[in-house]
Amino acid sequence: MSVLQTLQSLFTLAFVVTSMLGMGLSLTVSQIVAPLRNARLVGLSLAVNFVVVPAVAFGLSRAIPLDQDVQIGLLLIGTAAGAPFLPKLAQIAKADIAFAVGLMTILMLVTIVYLPLVLPLLLPGIEVSALEIALSLIVTMLVPLVVGLLIKARYESIAKAMQPAMAQISTISLALLLVLMLALNFRNVIALFGTGAIIATLLFIVIAVLAGYVLGGPRTSTKQVLALGTGQRNLSAAFIIATSNFAGQPNVLVYVAAAGLVGMVVLFPTAGEFGKRAKVIPGTDQPAASGQA
Repeated sequence: MSVLQTLQSLFTLAFVVTSMLGMGLSLTVSQIVAPLRNARLVGLSLAVNFVVVPAVAFGLSRAIPLDQDVQIGLLLIGTAAGAPFLPKLAQIAKADIAFAVGLMTILMLVTIVYLPLVLPLLLPGIEVSALEIALSLIVTMLVPLVVGLLIKARYESIAKAMQPAMAQISTISLALLLVLMLALNFRNVIALFGTGAIIATLLFIVIAVLAGYVLGGPRTSTKQVLALGTGQRNLSAAFIIATSNFAGQPNVLVYVAAAGLVGMVVLFPTAGEFGKRAKVIPGTDQPAASGQA
């Protein structure tokens, strides 16, 4: 592993851990759970992420002439939901952050069970370790979130003091991560032009975002969260599977990394555009309850 790849791993870990810890320090369990009491919205969120989006990935992998490694990579990102970037995207969009954290958590938990069941059907011969995926996601995402929630519940003054520092570290780590991803994968992305992979990836992201927005309920803030959460896939889970199951096909990992970079390039400006159009409660960064943005 090169120095840049090591730094990328460290910045990814720093971003995910500080983001989750910061979210826990700023929210309560009731705030996270409240949006998930809307059974219809939760059902639609699960349907779009685990039925619609995988079907889109499968259809694009067959409709567009792609190398086998790219087809595999597209199916991996299509079936892996619950991205750690979602709360940050929701924050940029000035959308419902509590719903974003709750949605990310439930999508992540379902992904742990879903991938070992579905991927062998889509990719015959593949074996997926649910334990390996679960440990990675639980340690890097759930544990920091729970720690933050506990500190917030028991030591609110400490939580208030810690939260700005976590937010700052998270933002800096994300900026450095984006630069490193571009440096490491720029040639890989350029090499994918002309193969159909970039077109397939862009179509996949756009369709996923639109599907999430349409099925995101009547409130604009939840529509935006589900749009961003559906478009942004769980690269951590995809990387684990690509590394453990396709070591002899390194282009699978290359494609997943390139697709992750393309997703960031598309989704962060999209979140920023949502944020420009958002209405927030005066004096806070919380979205207004109105369904209009």
